[in-house]
Amino acid sequence: VSTLFQVIAGAGMDVDFTIKSPYGYYIISDFRKSDGVHTVEPTDEGDYQICFDNTFSKFSEKMVFFEVIFEGPAGEEVQDDWSNMVEPENLLEYKLEDIRDSIDSVHRRLERSMQMQTVLRAFEARDRNLQEDNLWRVTFWSSVNMLVMLVVALMQVYTLKSLFEDKRKVRT
Repeated sequence: VSTLFQVIAGAGMDVDFTIKSPYGYYIISDFRKSDGVHTVEPTDEGDYQICFDNTFSKFSEKMVFFEVIFEGPAGEEVQDDWSNMVEPENLLEYKLEDIRDSIDSVHRRLERSMQMQTVLRAFEARDRNLQEDNLWRVTFWSSVNMLVMLVVALMQVYTLKSLFEDKRKVRT
């Protein structure tokens, strides 16, 4: 069983991650990590617990992408009904087992490609959230700077205008 996780959004971009055995023993513990990949060989029968903990962050919430990949033993093969069919070997260039091995190999590679694309989508989502947060910050502080520059410009115009005003009372 392989487990991968990645914090996509939230302050600090980190969580605590644990995997517990069915008997309550900690198998894996990661503290304040932004991502991780762990592979565990299940030795005990029962339900394993996967926990993401954000209790150390009192005010911020996190968005976490995770995927659990279950893989059967390497020698385990699923038998199909068509594999029991008898065929004359002289009619076919390839044996049925060769074709089946090729199909299984392509299937495994396609599954791995789908898993990698899912991981890449999670990276993209995290980067997009980070970019949106940065865009908001830049926009906010740019607006504050523009407002300050406008106030300073108006104050300079007023000050300069007041220098040229004649405040003396002239009687004619």
